[in-house]
Amino acid sequence: MREKTVAGALPIPAAVLQSEQSSLRGRNLLSTLSTLARQGIKQPIHSTRHALALGGQLRRILLGDTVHQPCPKDARFKDPSWHLNPFYRRSLQSYLACQKQLHAWVEESNLPADDQARARFVLGMLGDALAPSNSPLNPLAVKELLNTGGRNVIQGTRHLLDDLLHNGGMPSQVCKQTFEVGRNLAITPGAVVFRNELLELIQYQPMSEKQYAKPLLIVPPQINKFYIFDLAPEKSFIQYALKNGLQVFVLSWRNPHAQHRDWGLSSYVQALEEALDACRAISASASVNLIGACAGGLTIAALQGHLQAKRQLRKVASATYMVSLLDCRIDSPAMLFADEKTLEAAKLRSAEQGVLEGRDMAKVFAWMRPNDLVWNYWVNNYLLGKRPPAFDILYWNNDNTRLPAKLHHELIELFQHNPLTRPGGLEVCGTPIDLQKVKVDSFNVAGVNDHITPWEAVYRSTQLLGGNKRFILSNSGHIQSILNPPGNPKANFFDSTQLSDVPRDWHAQAQPQAGSWWPEWLAWVQQRSGKQREPVRALGNPQYPPQEAAPGLYVRTR
Repeated sequence: MREKTVAGALPIPAAVLQSEQSSLRGRNLLSTLSTLARQGIKQPIHSTRHALALGGQLRRILLGDTVHQPCPKDARFKDPSWHLNPFYRRSLQSYLACQKQLHAWVEESNLPADDQARARFVLGMLGDALAPSNSPLNPLAVKELLNTGGRNVIQGTRHLLDDLLHNGGMPSQVCKQTFEVGRNLAITPGAVVFRNELLELIQYQPMSEKQYAKPLLIVPPQINKFYIFDLAPEKSFIQYALKNGLQVFVLSWRNPHAQHRDWGLSSYVQALEEALDACRAISASASVNLIGACAGGLTIAALQGHLQAKRQLRKVASATYMVSLLDCRIDSPAMLFADEKTLEAAKLRSAEQGVLEGRDMAKVFAWMRPNDLVWNYWVNNYLLGKRPPAFDILYWNNDNTRLPAKLHHELIELFQHNPLTRPGGLEVCGTPIDLQKVKVDSFNVAGVNDHITPWEAVYRSTQLLGGNKRFILSNSGHIQSILNPPGNPKANFFDSTQLSDVPRDWHAQAQPQAGSWWPEWLAWVQQRSGKQREPVRALGNPQYPPQEAAPGLYVRTR
């Protein structure tokens, strides 16, 4: 893959920052704290005024006043003791007062805007870590101590030692013994019908009386395993598609090792093109409907650009992009830590190792939402001494994969230079990519609470594509935007057929819709799936005979 560089700021999105653990290393945090300390000395009157204001609030708190209210959605302080017990009330009020006064000090300082953003980010992380709910005096922990006679302390210590030895020092998010791929996850009947060095192609047994002629090919991200689309049957996207008459194929990417360091985006696009041709041959269809999720969306976009350059875009009937970034400009305080030096260091580390370890990426994912993904489990596992929950999505999320060094390097460069926004700015498999020439109908899904691929960036990515476009904004985060089956009473989404240039303008005129977006997508893709016919029960064909039963071999590769 060759990129043409462009001058300007670094548009590094969350997807890349999360593969750059170094972007949030201790030295970056200490540097920001050092900047704050120097600022305190430079603005003594400003600092004194805020210190006196904090002192006045703490005095009122000690006298019993309730100065601040925690966020109603903050589950850390739901226990009534935080509000009724004098000790806990004062502890919580002091914590809230310190946090709010520190943030006010930053906001009213004369620090540059970027330094203020870094300071808010670092102070937020430190504030979350120092929350009184994380201490052994948490009222929930004290109650558990009395109820169990101290067994929670013993169990919590065991969990802590186990995580230090086997989980990189991070609190475990899920009880892994509950699940097994092929036993209670990824159990939809099917078979591997094609395999190359990078992927397996799985075809699934029909589940309907009639079947559409054009198949559906699901392309998962390279940094995760495919069975996010096939968890429990009631939330299986694959089974939903099968039961509604679609022919379904899915890719299972191989988990790379150091010897696969030279796999790059062109390698993945070439392997995907081979799988696409296998789908066409097995289904006897001239074209295929594509779905790409997260980095899989980038991969199907690159494939379509490559096919367009070769005048073979007729092979694609439609494209669905789930929480996928093509335009990589992103506004986030965490991005301010990803400078050229940091990114070059990240490239060097993965080059030395041959791969970027999935566990490293998972840590940074977790620290993007520490209260939900770190401190919540700290309290549950260590203070309460309980096992983490048995939750299939978290099991999948912790079933880590790796990225080959070349693809890792290319992703960093991709997000540094944002080449897909310019015709011919990116070359894949020796062909220039111009997404405006990809005249394929597309269905695009984003999550309003997505902290990994923010919805505004996903919306801007939609604008890069040619063809007729549909954009849906789900009320969920990154994963729950994909896993959004009908029947969820909390599900809703925003929809509008009129796309404007500015994401917020689109949102202002979009209409809220109750329920899941899956039926909307289903009607859309069925219109682009050809005629219905009797389903073919036999999997594969003489050229591509069925091999191992689903979920195949690659999904089990460690």
